[in-house]
Amino acid sequence: MLSSVKSLPLKKRLCFLLKLVCFVSSVLIFCEFLIYYVVIFQCQWPEVEVGAHAGKKATSVLKAMFLADTHLLGEIKGHWLDKLRREWQMERSFQTAVWLLQPDIVFILGDVFDEGKWSSPQAWADDVRRFRKMFKYPVSTELVVVVGNHDIGFHYEMTAYKVNRFEKVFNFTSGKIITRKGINFVLVNSVAMEGDGCALCRTAEAKLVALSHKLNCSQQKLNHSNKRCSDVEKLPASEPILLQHYPLYRSSDAECSGEDSAPPEEKKIPFKEKYDVLSQEASQKLMWWFHPRLILSGHTHSACEVLHAGQIPEISVPSFSWRNRNNPSFIMGSITPTDFSLQKCFLPYESRVFTIYWAAGALLVILVLAHFQLLTPPFYFAQRLISKHKAV
Repeated sequence: MLSSVKSLPLKKRLCFLLKLVCFVSSVLIFCEFLIYYVVIFQCQWPEVEVGAHAGKKATSVLKAMFLADTHLLGEIKGHWLDKLRREWQMERSFQTAVWLLQPDIVFILGDVFDEGKWSSPQAWADDVRRFRKMFKYPVSTELVVVVGNHDIGFHYEMTAYKVNRFEKVFNFTSGKIITRKGINFVLVNSVAMEGDGCALCRTAEAKLVALSHKLNCSQQKLNHSNKRCSDVEKLPASEPILLQHYPLYRSSDAECSGEDSAPPEEKKIPFKEKYDVLSQEASQKLMWWFHPRLILSGHTHSACEVLHAGQIPEISVPSFSWRNRNNPSFIMGSITPTDFSLQKCFLPYESRVFTIYWAAGALLVILVLAHFQLLTPPFYFAQRLISKHKAV
């Protein structure tokens, strides 16, 4: 092969080398940049009815993205190659989605970090820096982050220090309502819903009870006289949307379906209360306090849709990272104060990207062998070797 290369004119060799570089560059650009645009461009915001109510102008639609469980790796368990590959995938997915879809608001439903429960101050600062780089967003978009167990630890690992440093970075409190375009979103620290009376749990529940009171007062008729509501700041009368990391109680994922639901062998494994899902008691409290019209959660890394009390849908949002699943996705929601419509948007499959690389690699080898005429039939190839041997 070496003699074949040397016998080629320099210009021809350079031309062939240039073609190889162009081929390799094209594959890299497609797999690392363009594929995200090709896939996410197919996603469209779902339609939702926009009507006028109470004699007011027609309500505008809030375009909201929901994603979960990014699990940015830390210094303890994070291999540099794993970080490089999976964080690049999430960065390109997020930046492409925000650029193409232009959401009004993005919610991340917990477990932003993988090692927040262990991180030293220096490691935490480094993780936050990487997060801000990956998930930067334009001024026209708002980012809201809910806390998860990997951010502050499970209940037995959760401390005021860990909660406070998360709240400081993300402006999150363990119970909070944000209102956008007349729509109320309730943000819950589901890790603090243990129900054992710990100091952080008591504080979180007290905040949620106060928010429940504010919402209940806001939804009462204007002519309703109630001294308990006289000094309460009024919110829009829209039924709230509940956002948290843990799902409400369900026995397992056995009833979940879809290509991004849990694998069949995992679906029938019973869920552990206060670990995989909230306890039945905590779930009933949240339902009773807020009477939500929709619940979105994360934590399981797989998709699921369940109905609570036969009418209130809960959507479990799958992980956004290739590290947790081959087919990550996010939820697109078109929301008004009285209605909502949801649509799932899948990201590129990791297996498909690897398939493209393997196919491109095989084609590259074939092109090189063909160029140097090393793909002749075995008989003629052997004959050439024999004739060369006799000549010697």
